[in-house]
Amino acid sequence: MDDATRQVLWNIKHVWVMYVLLVPTAVVAGYGVYRHVRQWRRGQPSARFDRPIERLARVLKMAILQATIWRDPLAGALHAMMFWGFVTLLIATTVVMIDHDFNVPIMKGSFYLYFQSLFVDCLGALAMVGVALAAIRRWGLRPKKLVFSDEANGILVLIFVILASGFLLEGWRIAATNDEWSSWSPVGLMVARVSTTVVSVDALRTAHLIVWWGHLLLVFGLIAWAPYTKLLHIVTAPLNIYTSNLDAPAGSLQPIDFESAEVFGVKNLEQFTWKDLLDLDSCTECGQCTSVCPANAVGKALSPRDIILDLQRQLPAMGRPLSGHTDVANEPSSIIADGTPLSAEALWQCTTCGACVETCPVAIEQYPKIVDMRRFLVMEDAQFPRTLQGALTSMEQRGHPFRGTQASRTDWADGLDVPHIKEVDQPEVLLWVGCGGALVDRNQKSTRALAKLLQHAGVKFGILGRDESCTGDPARRIGNEFLFDTLARQTIETLNSHQVHTVVTACPHCFNTFRNEYPQFGGKFEVYHHTTYLAKLIGENRLTLDASQIGTITLHDPCYLGRHNGITDEPRQILAKVSEAPLIEMEQHGTQSFCCGGGGGMSFVDEPPDQRVNVERSKQALSSGADTIAVACPFCTTMLEDGVGALQSDRKVVVKDVAELLWDSVENSNAAKADVGDRDKS
Repeated sequence: MDDATRQVLWNIKHVWVMYVLLVPTAVVAGYGVYRHVRQWRRGQPSARFDRPIERLARVLKMAILQATIWRDPLAGALHAMMFWGFVTLLIATTVVMIDHDFNVPIMKGSFYLYFQSLFVDCLGALAMVGVALAAIRRWGLRPKKLVFSDEANGILVLIFVILASGFLLEGWRIAATNDEWSSWSPVGLMVARVSTTVVSVDALRTAHLIVWWGHLLLVFGLIAWAPYTKLLHIVTAPLNIYTSNLDAPAGSLQPIDFESAEVFGVKNLEQFTWKDLLDLDSCTECGQCTSVCPANAVGKALSPRDIILDLQRQLPAMGRPLSGHTDVANEPSSIIADGTPLSAEALWQCTTCGACVETCPVAIEQYPKIVDMRRFLVMEDAQFPRTLQGALTSMEQRGHPFRGTQASRTDWADGLDVPHIKEVDQPEVLLWVGCGGALVDRNQKSTRALAKLLQHAGVKFGILGRDESCTGDPARRIGNEFLFDTLARQTIETLNSHQVHTVVTACPHCFNTFRNEYPQFGGKFEVYHHTTYLAKLIGENRLTLDASQIGTITLHDPCYLGRHNGITDEPRQILAKVSEAPLIEMEQHGTQSFCCGGGGGMSFVDEPPDQRVNVERSKQALSSGADTIAVACPFCTTMLEDGVGALQSDRKVVVKDVAELLWDSVENSNAAKADVGDRDKS
């Protein structure tokens, strides 16, 4: 076994020709990569190279281990087969190069048999199976989310021919040389046995020589062609993953420097960051982002994948040279155009749920680009849905988005004796009620339940009352960054003036703003979503519960709680305490939850009756068969109640905030104790 090996480049003469051909191959491929790098450099600055260990770990997980491709099991399996097959073949080719070109005899003995022969044969065969499955999926199953193009078909055929010809070459070598170690190459041995029953060994030698050069030309051709096709993602995907957003798995929005910005928002490609432009060249056209988009699911025009691909198609026409000089007369037209995936209509259908970002296997950040373009439409072009103007004006003039409401910030607290934060000596937390919790009649019930729970648990808390204003989240998602900037600085100043350190809020949008966005403006607070804080109180035995009175429950995970901030366990921990029945999970739940349709300012937009995201989510909730739809967001509450009402279900299904269900359980426990006490007295 120690002498096991094979002759490298058997039957091949004039090997120097291969090295000559390698030069133009490298030049063409190198120029293709350089062309893209030159385009990325035209983007705006973005700091994406900090925390290298975390970034390398993400590359290992997402790119090397392929951990994020399995949400579509068939697509994940076939891609993993092709990826690992080609990685193995690349390593094997590198071993051959080291052994032959550098005269380092490593291709021998056990290593040759176990890796270079057996393992490489098996992984190469696995790659061929992956290509075959990809062909069946593309040409037979034809899933809607795929892009069907001659380029994609050509790539698939070329890869298959390269793999197949590689096995033919191996088999013919084994047959012609009577290789004593052939049993370690099962696929090659099978090819050898079949071939020798058809043609002579001399014919196999001739065929081997011809096919070897053809195989080489195909491989070099694929290498040269790759940077000009979607195969570029072989290079860009690991880099894109390395430079992805570490702190916000579903994407985040960056502030505008209003003192230096020449344009507010994005009108042209040059106004995106270099990372945004790298995103465009990293797209694999898999369609995973569009397949999870709630707006697309109900038949709207929005397609995150098509937005990325449309931007990608415009990359070669980027107008500004690297020197930074701009010819005004030749300034490129706006990338936002009617009748395209980048129409204003499509941009105004995004709920910013983050599903596209969270599901992308190569870490493309789709919805932040949509918001960047919205910023231009709002602050520069004044082109946005009329109903949003009312919400923006109300936020600017009244500190909340609910135009026409007569409620005050403290109406919900009537009779509860909830103090202002300045009246509380050494408060544990500030209860940030939020616009939805304070000013929408339905949500006032949820807010009252939360306040009662805090009081029952003996928490020292207060509210800001009339001093509270909108965090600015709707303004930022709609695209009015200037208004968000104003509201954010105002809120941070208010909290600092009251020496607030810890905040509890029932609104995931407020929670996300405090946790992830106010630090951009110097506002650093300890913030709890109310489900997290209530779970903490239960764990400290500060609440007594009775789980016998509440029926079956299904839970809707708010996008800005689960997907954007990774909080999915705490709501379930609470629900497990308030009902003896096991939680009924919807198919799309947790970080993969389907949006209620209210994010991104869309709760203030009139939707076509047949394209309402909240109705689609309500259908999913009702199909669970649960008696109660539990929610953890005031916007989700109103959107799902509206959706359930629109469906006119025969069953009486209620929508309740987790805090309401928890308070029901506390009241049931108190009533049970009182009943026992009365019986004892009698």
